[in-house]
Amino acid sequence: MPIAVMGFAGRAFVAMLFILAGAAKLLGPRPFLQHMREFRVPRILIAPVIGLELGGGVSLLMGFQAGYAALALAGFCALAAAVFHRDLSNKAERTLFFKDIAIAGGLLTIAAAQPWPGVT
Repeated sequence: MPIAVMGFAGRAFVAMLFILAGAAKLLGPRPFLQHMREFRVPRILIAPVIGLELGGGVSLLMGFQAGYAALALAGFCALAAAVFHRDLSNKAERTLFFKDIAIAGGLLTIAAAQPWPGVT
């Protein structure tokens, strides 16, 4: 399989996670707002989260500014892990924490593979 096809497929698989999550929050925000409230996350942050998930996901999918999108989404994943999955004594929470960290790592790999103007 050509490298370009693998790169697109990898970006597309990761992008779908965020596009679907953003769409779910947009179409039915109630359970997400409840979850945010449980962790004392201000509800006003749901709009930027939806924008980041949808915008960053589409950007990754299309390959437009994919490095910046991947960096932003990696930071989001790391922050989500730290805020929502802190109870590492709980096996399920520990798994979700490391899943978010692994996705952040994959996104950093995507970012590193993108051309960065002025960087050699």
